Amino acid sequence: MSTTPPVLAAELAQAWADIQRHHPELPDLAAPESLIGESSSACGHELSFERLLHEAVHGIAAARGVRDTSRAGRYHNRRFLAIAEELGLDHPEEPHPSSGFSLVTLSPEAKRRYRPTMERLQRALKAHSAATADDTARTFRGPAARHGSSGGGVRVKAVCDCGRNVRVVPSVLAQAPIVCGGCGKPFRIPEPEPVGAAAG
Repeated sequence: MSTTPPVLAAELAQAWADIQRHHPELPDLAAPESLIGESSSACGHELSFERLLHEAVHGIAAARGVRDTSRAGRYHNRRFLAIAEELGLDHPEEPHPSSGFSLVTLSPEAKRRYRPTMERLQRALKAHSAATADDTARTFRGPAARHGSSGGGVRVKAVCDCGRNVRVVPSVLAQAPIVCGGCGKPFRIPEPEPVGAAAG
């Protein structure tokens, strides 16, 4: 089993901490591994520092109690844009009809500020891609892969010992445990009920 996902998760956590140094109100990243294999057409398909900074905008908006999106999180409004500019993200002049101001890019100043962080994260992402390339040749990824979706798969319910649950893509949970803040135990996907058990 490769140790790359924990290494990548650690690099994501470190990159997040680098952003927090410049923006102390940014909350901690609860589960860095949840970004690995996760995708959102509105927030960006590819995992990169630019995507991480985009997620940090949402984190600061949440800390401030600012509603920065609408339409189930797809449309990024001008409140999102204002915080994005604070974090060093540039944007197109006009909003996208369905995703608003989500298509932000790193400003030259942000590229200079975060160059060492970006280089470290890029090395970790390359190592992760190389380590997982072999796995994808031998594993079945389901309908998302077959139909060319980069959505990372269908989310399922994972539960912990105290009864809390989260919805997660199984491949993300397989890469590293996601631990419950309530009981400290890892979330797990319950075994399906055997077919015909009720009829037996």
